Amino acid sequence: MGDFARQATRIDDIQGRFDPWLLGAVLALVSFGVVMVGSAALYQDSNPFHYLTRHLMFLAAGGVLAWFAMRTELKSVERYNQLMLLACVVLLGLVFIPGLGVSVKGAHRWINLGVSNFQVVEAVKVLFIVWLASYLVRFRDEVNATWAAMLKPIGVVLALVVMLLAQPDFGSSALLLAITAGMLVLGGANVPKMFAPVLAILPLLAFVAIAEPYRARRLTSFMDPWADPFGSGYQLTNALMAAGRGEWLGVGLGGSIQKIYYLPEAHTDFILAVIAEELGFVGVCAVIAVFALLVGRALWLGLQCVEMRRYFSAYLAFGIALWIGLQSFVSMGVNLGLLPTKGLTLPLISSGGSSVLMTCLAMGLLLRVSYELDRAQRQVARLRGGPGDPAVATSPRVPGAPDRKASAQDAPVARPAAMAHGTSRLRQRIEPIFGRPS
Repeated sequence: MGDFARQATRIDDIQGRFDPWLLGAVLALVSFGVVMVGSAALYQDSNPFHYLTRHLMFLAAGGVLAWFAMRTELKSVERYNQLMLLACVVLLGLVFIPGLGVSVKGAHRWINLGVSNFQVVEAVKVLFIVWLASYLVRFRDEVNATWAAMLKPIGVVLALVVMLLAQPDFGSSALLLAITAGMLVLGGANVPKMFAPVLAILPLLAFVAIAEPYRARRLTSFMDPWADPFGSGYQLTNALMAAGRGEWLGVGLGGSIQKIYYLPEAHTDFILAVIAEELGFVGVCAVIAVFALLVGRALWLGLQCVEMRRYFSAYLAFGIALWIGLQSFVSMGVNLGLLPTKGLTLPLISSGGSSVLMTCLAMGLLLRVSYELDRAQRQVARLRGGPGDPAVATSPRVPGAPDRKASAQDAPVARPAAMAHGTSRLRQRIEPIFGRPS
């Protein structure tokens, strides 16, 4: 009994490590963002360092949020999933309260916190991903087997979308819908079953997109922005001129002309155009490569968590990866004229207090996923091989007995016998299912 207690104590004392590739990608994007915000915002205010100072202040606050997230057990985060869904509804409703909600150019997307305005949808993205990850854990089998379990998260996100469209915020609405669809597929939903709700939602989105004249102009102007270069095509034409002027290697850091009174929102929505002008095609490719590393590593961590049966961690990593990947793709597409203009920032690079704060929090959660995964792998290796066993060094990913302190849901356990005889049930949960009978 004493030996068992001592062994359990040694297992509990094992600590994890944060994924170095993930941490490196985050730090690289944040550092590069500071440089480019300083360059892009140089002529946006009478004080040339106004926006840079503001960006650094929000980054510092975001770093504190990320630090707390990195030190918080994910089972504690999961415990409050229902409150997080309630917080989504409350936050989206606060923007319509007189005196608290702030209207900018007719849009009600912000609340006044005294020291700064806060765009609530940025917090909703994080809170909703946490709730949906928990839902997929609790109804893992039902999501594939029954219509009700699959349609519930779709109904929830549609309710949030209705509130977002009332602000209005079409870009964030489409982003939330895409994240939900992606997480459902990765969570094991039957893909053919999803066609019906998707086919029903798409015409509604198309109607909403063209119902407002300004949205319709955006849809038509991005295909030929030069038809009205001083009106509906003004933003895109200047962004394209910036990208074209950069050519292969750019005009040099700080040398952009378009950011000086020509390119609107140069330090936020159109910061990639400034990067293209100052650092050229090579600079844009480098940014895309780092984002690909960040998103790819997050997806890889999610797969590793599935192998260890740490489903909440897996779906949380998948959700954050989808969010960052999709938002980055849209932001880049807008800057390069591939997509209609949307007010979405480039994560970790663009200036924008609310986006910076919540993206830093999401990165903290993602790093916590990597920490707990590495800790579980080390604990399993110790239980399997014992101290000094060579298998500990050669088999870092062998699932085994659960951690005594971990929750039943997150504990790493031995692989089922099906792994030895064919396709495992674990793999089926994260792969699209085509034509499988319910």
